[in-house]
Amino acid sequence: MADPIIVGKSEEIIHLLPRMANRHGLIAGATGTGKTVTLQRLAHAFSDLGVPVFLADVKGDLSGISQPGGGNRKVTERLELLGMEANYAGTPVTFWDVLGEKGHPVRTTISDMGPLLLARLLNLNETQEGVLTIAFRVADENGWLLLDIKDLKSMLQFVAENAQELRSEYGNVSPASVGAIQRRLIQLEDQGAAQLFGEPALTLEDLMQTDAKGRGVVNVLAADKLINTPAVYSTFLLWLLAELFEQLREVGDPEKPRLVLFFDEAHLLFDDAPEALLDKVEQVVRLIRSKGVGVYFVTQSPLDIPESVLGQLGNRVQHALRAFTPKDQKAVRAAAQTFRPNPKLDTEQAIMEVKVGEALVSVLNADGSPGIVQRTLIAPPLSRLGPITDAERKKALSDSLVAGVYEKAVDRESAYEILAKRAEERAAEAAREAEEKAAEKERSRGNGRQSVLETLAKSVARTVGTQVGRQIVRGILGSLFGGRR
Repeated sequence: MADPIIVGKSEEIIHLLPRMANRHGLIAGATGTGKTVTLQRLAHAFSDLGVPVFLADVKGDLSGISQPGGGNRKVTERLELLGMEANYAGTPVTFWDVLGEKGHPVRTTISDMGPLLLARLLNLNETQEGVLTIAFRVADENGWLLLDIKDLKSMLQFVAENAQELRSEYGNVSPASVGAIQRRLIQLEDQGAAQLFGEPALTLEDLMQTDAKGRGVVNVLAADKLINTPAVYSTFLLWLLAELFEQLREVGDPEKPRLVLFFDEAHLLFDDAPEALLDKVEQVVRLIRSKGVGVYFVTQSPLDIPESVLGQLGNRVQHALRAFTPKDQKAVRAAAQTFRPNPKLDTEQAIMEVKVGEALVSVLNADGSPGIVQRTLIAPPLSRLGPITDAERKKALSDSLVAGVYEKAVDRESAYEILAKRAEERAAEAAREAEEKAAEKERSRGNGRQSVLETLAKSVARTVGTQVGRQIVRGILGSLFGGRR
């Protein structure tokens, strides 16, 4: 049985049970209250248990998890208060980056993203989403791969050019909708997000590795720039969640998770999401725990998470919230109501009073019931707090288990090449037909000129023949008549 994870200390040590870790969780609190340190603490502890971790580093300071800690007075004092040994160590890390700057390139294909998530990424309306779905359907039925943005552009152009033929089977394809989608794709390219789509696509097994010592690899997505395009950031995370759900087999409730995901700035996953997408996310979160995957949302307020999702988050770490406005006060009350009450604690008041490095914690008991909320001093991570140097990152990339696997993009034959070839063949066929028609016309003209000449020649021959004949007749008759005279 896996050792429990030390979250912190209240009247006693608070443990997160590995068997309950796939029941998901929430780390919430105002900016600067210690959410990032809590995230790093839990991620490091999961790695030590042999559980791979995926986390999004939106501020650029989680990369320090790859290096041993030490030299931090506050951390040393905290360890002494908790009675913990200062066994400083880093974790095995794989750095990823959609933009390919601070980590291995991470890609997926247009086909794998699917029309629902892609429509959300492009902020399409219902009509435009319908046209996008038709493009996907036609591509699937013809066996044309949609790998990158140029494939999708070609597919949309094909659908627009063949709208009349497609209408009877798929419905109306509006040229205006196709144009709107094409413009959104151009905007996406201008934001640098085109690099997200292509091959080699991310293999999920590469996110679920352990090192030679049996420690889980921590996959760090460099998102400090990606977060500037929140639609790309959130859509990628939702795609990852959906892919894990679809590809992983059922394992029930294992002794420890197969993978743990930490989604920072989690509110971006749900902001302006259509109802259909929210329903999908709720379903995935509810069912993915049976695949052995734990999902931990990191955000400022519990109100950032839809109630249908929030109700499935069994392990809670609530850092301080401020109550300056009526909205803030509502968030405090909502946060307090999500905990199992503690008779010794005024939860609502405590949420506004906990200091940096403290939090209200409730974890699941062995029977799956929520534990009572307790004011807790959070244990610090034993890895470095703060970012690593460029040299350290470069070494981590060269030592990575996937070094050299994803760096070079591959562009195999897909919809773009197939449709371009079809267009060339049609253009060549049209050119041949035009040449044949021109030649036929030229022959027709030639035949016409020949017929005129032949007629003229025959007419001249007849005329000459008639004149000669007349001359002969006149000569004969003349001699005859002359002979008579």
